[in-house]
Amino acid sequence: MGLTIGVDIGGTKIAAGVVDEEGTILSTHKVPTPGTPEEIVDAIASAVDGARVGHDIVGVGIGAAGYVNRQRSEVYFAPNIHWRNEPLKEKVEARVGLPVVVENDANAAAWGEYKFGAGKGHRNVICITLGTGLGGGVIIGNKLRRGHFGVAAEFGHIRMVPDGLLCGCGSQGCWEQYASGRALVRYAKQRANATPEQAQTLLSLGDGTPEGIEGKHVSMAARQGDRVAVDSYRELARWVGAGLADLASLFDPSAFIVGGGLSDEGELVLGPIRKSYRRWLVGGNWRPVADVLGAQLGNKAGLVGAADLAREPDPVM
Repeated sequence: MGLTIGVDIGGTKIAAGVVDEEGTILSTHKVPTPGTPEEIVDAIASAVDGARVGHDIVGVGIGAAGYVNRQRSEVYFAPNIHWRNEPLKEKVEARVGLPVVVENDANAAAWGEYKFGAGKGHRNVICITLGTGLGGGVIIGNKLRRGHFGVAAEFGHIRMVPDGLLCGCGSQGCWEQYASGRALVRYAKQRANATPEQAQTLLSLGDGTPEGIEGKHVSMAARQGDRVAVDSYRELARWVGAGLADLASLFDPSAFIVGGGLSDEGELVLGPIRKSYRRWLVGGNWRPVADVLGAQLGNKAGLVGAADLAREPDPVM
């Protein structure tokens, strides 16, 4: 099928990379993420043009945070960019002169891990991404399952707690309010405020107050054994594992892959997640149990997955 380009749209930069059929990134080009939708189209085109120099490219895959239609052409809605029924495929194709497909960014990362990372050898995989929020992807029977309208696997907005915490989506009690980077920081601030004597290392990494705690401080302190930081990770893991147990009842995968920035902490977070998952899995003592695996591709998963999905045939039959 030849070389394709994957595009990862981040909050501060847009990265484009040339990827071969083995998932190897051959070249990259990055540009700053601008502020308006039209400028973002220009920036995507600039990143693609920069990456493609010296390569014969057959297509482009774009990973976009938002609801993408089943035809992989339009962004229905994006939470962080003012895209509303945005014909992104059409606009970028006109700029770069190549076939373009648009994918949800979590779907793209899930596909990258399934094809080239921790999911290799599995046919049925559920991926979640633990970052600022919580995203996901479903691969069943070696195929990415987008749903009838293209917006499946928005796991972060499953309601875990009726009338719970208000979510940015407008609903209450969404899973990502309890299992995400934001949730981890909230747990740490609450615990540090209640028992500051158990958070001395954690507090020393910021400005000395619970309000000054950031995500990086929690991970650094947890590695040093700070009790509040470790307990905050355990609370996060409790919610992640409970959600995975629910997903096991729905999909019965052979493996869960946990990616996103929080997965970089390895067994600090994965061990407690596995324990919680087994705790909440219905019939867990009497049934086969899916593996819970850490992602392997890191922040490259979305770019690699989007590039590879540009080679996949149109899923609309």
